[in-house]
Amino acid sequence: MSIPRQSADSLALQRLYRWEEDAPERVTLRQPMGSGVVRDFTWKEVADQARRMAAHLKTLGQEQHWEPGARVAILSKNCAWWLMSDLAIWMAGYVSVPLYPTLAPETIRQILDHSEARLLFVGKLDGWDGMKAGVPDGLPCISYPVSPDDAQDSYDHWDAICAETAPIAGKPTRAADDLATLIYTSGTTGAPKGVMHSFGNFAWAITSGLNRVPLTGEDRMLSYLPLAHVVERALVEHGWLRTGMLVYFAESIDTFAADLQRARPTVFFSVPRLWTKFQQGVHAKLPQRKLEMLLGLPIIGGLVRRKILKALGLDQCTFAAGGAAPMPVALLKWYRALGLPINEGYGMTENLALSHITVAGKDQTGSVGPAYDGVSTRIDPITGELQMKSAALMLGYYKQPELTAETLTADGWLKTGDKAEISDKGALAGCVRITGRVKDLFKTSKGKYVAPAPIEDRLSVHPAIEACVVTGANLAQPVGIAMLSPDAAAGDRAALEKDLAAHLDAVNARLDPHEHLDCLVLSATPWTVDNGLITPTFKVRRNRVDEVYGPRLEGWVAQRRKVIWAD
Repeated sequence: MSIPRQSADSLALQRLYRWEEDAPERVTLRQPMGSGVVRDFTWKEVADQARRMAAHLKTLGQEQHWEPGARVAILSKNCAWWLMSDLAIWMAGYVSVPLYPTLAPETIRQILDHSEARLLFVGKLDGWDGMKAGVPDGLPCISYPVSPDDAQDSYDHWDAICAETAPIAGKPTRAADDLATLIYTSGTTGAPKGVMHSFGNFAWAITSGLNRVPLTGEDRMLSYLPLAHVVERALVEHGWLRTGMLVYFAESIDTFAADLQRARPTVFFSVPRLWTKFQQGVHAKLPQRKLEMLLGLPIIGGLVRRKILKALGLDQCTFAAGGAAPMPVALLKWYRALGLPINEGYGMTENLALSHITVAGKDQTGSVGPAYDGVSTRIDPITGELQMKSAALMLGYYKQPELTAETLTADGWLKTGDKAEISDKGALAGCVRITGRVKDLFKTSKGKYVAPAPIEDRLSVHPAIEACVVTGANLAQPVGIAMLSPDAAAGDRAALEKDLAAHLDAVNARLDPHEHLDCLVLSATPWTVDNGLITPTFKVRRNRVDEVYGPRLEGWVAQRRKVIWAD
């Protein structure tokens, strides 16, 4: 099925005006304010505040001679004001530039300078004291009611601006081919790149996406993954504007379990690392062997499934999805046994995350499903790289035409950088299986190439392993490096070493000889955004892992032990 070009009423601002007229009193955003207080926003209030802020931005632009389509940045964790800021920026005729709320000050400065941002919304942040050095002197800033106290004291305040500014009148709109936003990549392969997307891109993507992801106005979603990331932006923000659904926001990491219970989402998307944490939390109370035994009992099994899902806040979830990184097959099977099948999706910032997803109700485990409607795919016959094309494809990288030309083929297909296979068998017919990164292949000293991704999938099924990397260019054999879960890191080291040595043997038994891991290196130190080992979306920065651990690899291998502690 092909997706037609989008009508004007499917574009973002037109959707806002529709809800403003048709459902003004409907509560659409629920924002925690701390101390158990929750503030509700109706569509009328959302539109009114966006209109007032848009009028303010337009006045600033006239006074300061901003160019048409000037960039305005948002640095904040997810909250109601994040969405209202985006709408206000668009309504005023500008382009939004979201920044991850966990970035180092150097990266903040780099993005603000590269985008030539004219103003910055400083919102809900945990580490503002360490981040503010990245904000250029003299850049105008606006704070939110949930911003750090220092930001509220230093900058113009959202509520004060709205109180003294008349709302912009009429229905200012933007054309489908207007630039809507610059989404900076999370930087797994180097400096962040500003991916340009239009309003038409988003409208097409959500139209195609809703054919596979069954969002309606009756749904509830919890917004907690960064809105600066393409999946949250497309699924939550544009899904919200298209369907009129109710969006809840998470308050903090500490309150996340309570936030889930408050929202009881009907649609829930998460990354593999968080799905794994949920599983580890269940195992801490109910070991796997006992869980399997209980699930196998006719009546008790159903009660156990319902109790676990209710405890997770997912008992009303009718559509669950995972993505942003590969989902281990064993993890997918574990959730399926609980009665919560997870649809695995695949996409990139460059295609608005709209590429492939498994079909609800079908067991397509081991693949990322068939392409979305209107998405064309092919495999490069020489490199095995997956390439795709759709109406959600980026306009290019901001101010980097050479890089844009490198990323697109001569006939306009996106080079994903991922190696893949397309199945022609049974229920998996037409489904894509990602087999690794084109550039992640490395050669051992024996001249053999190793693809790390499939080995990492097998290593990561162990409950003690939260993330892992397989590396070892120019070594005789590859090496596994694993970050332990907090519980495993604090437990009995001798027992864990014995268990992981057996796990390593089991993994090696299924690999070709040149792929056998010489050893498994364990890190009890968390891999975090702050130490640069993961991105804000929990993807491991492979280059950074090699940089940190690489100089010690030969020494570890020389110990001739299966399991070695890095710290």
